[in-house]
Amino acid sequence: MLRTVIALGGNAIKQAYEKGTAEEQLRNCILTSRNLAGVIMKMESDDRLVITHGNGPQAGNLMLQQEEAEHIVPSQPLDMVGAMTQGQIGYMLQQTLTNCLKELGIEKPVCAIINRVLVDESDPEFCGETASKPVGDFFTEITARRMKKKHPEWMIKKVKPTGDKSWRRVVPSPDPIANLEASVIRNLVEAGVIVIASGGGGIPVAIDATKCYRGVEAVIDKDLAGEKLAEVVDADVLLILTDVEKVKLNYGKPEEKAIDQMSLSEAKKYLEDGHFLKGSMEPKIKACVRFLEWGGKKAIITSPDKAALSLQGNAGTLIYPHRPADVMNPRSDLRK
Repeated sequence: MLRTVIALGGNAIKQAYEKGTAEEQLRNCILTSRNLAGVIMKMESDDRLVITHGNGPQAGNLMLQQEEAEHIVPSQPLDMVGAMTQGQIGYMLQQTLTNCLKELGIEKPVCAIINRVLVDESDPEFCGETASKPVGDFFTEITARRMKKKHPEWMIKKVKPTGDKSWRRVVPSPDPIANLEASVIRNLVEAGVIVIASGGGGIPVAIDATKCYRGVEAVIDKDLAGEKLAEVVDADVLLILTDVEKVKLNYGKPEEKAIDQMSLSEAKKYLEDGHFLKGSMEPKIKACVRFLEWGGKKAIITSPDKAALSLQGNAGTLIYPHRPADVMNPRSDLRK
């Protein structure tokens, strides 16, 4: 039995150059679901798959939509925005993946759940200008300045070292502590259901003075929350899908270099050396490190179209607890 958690990046649902219409997002979800179906086709009967996804573009756009219309309809807090986009994206992926599987003659139940994740309100992300989670569309520097003037309460930061549109709005992104629907997810997975959970990093909630759960204004990083999800289902592999095929050192610099494979200790060293951008590749590597330290067998980072190949060891950046003994052929069977 091989248990895999796949974390989908925002580009799996909305491309940076798109407006984010329902038609565009559904079209992207169909392409993503075809890639996921390629993975499922190669699964054995006792294998299990759990899917999670981001919601940065959708949450940011919904927040902007609400703020522009707040003189007509009251805007909702970030935890509500997270719940709404979690339901929206979960529905689209559930629908398109079910349809793609049917086209292949595969009958497997797919279920998206509304999922909360516990955070701590004393997390440093809530202090000052430390917020790091990009949401909404990318801006040029000129547009970023205009948006900041229009919305002085926003935090807008440069999140990419290169490119015309490299600025985005950022919000607090506290560290996930626990998945609150863990037992439900485990039961569904054991029953053979393909579960879509922890969408958008999960709906952020904290425990108040009365020991009750209460939503908080934040967006949890979906990769770090995906790692917690992987622990919940005893996953063997954590596969993070993003907009690049391989992790790169010195990203955006003349000495940029793609990495085929690295050990846990190497990944931690690269993190310490600041090779990975905050709010972008950094949380992905952190999630992989945590997963392997917890006991996961392998972590992979690659693009959606390389998902199936990467699980066979033929694409992406593979991260291992220890460097494989056979360094000439490190991409060995992931079932080992």
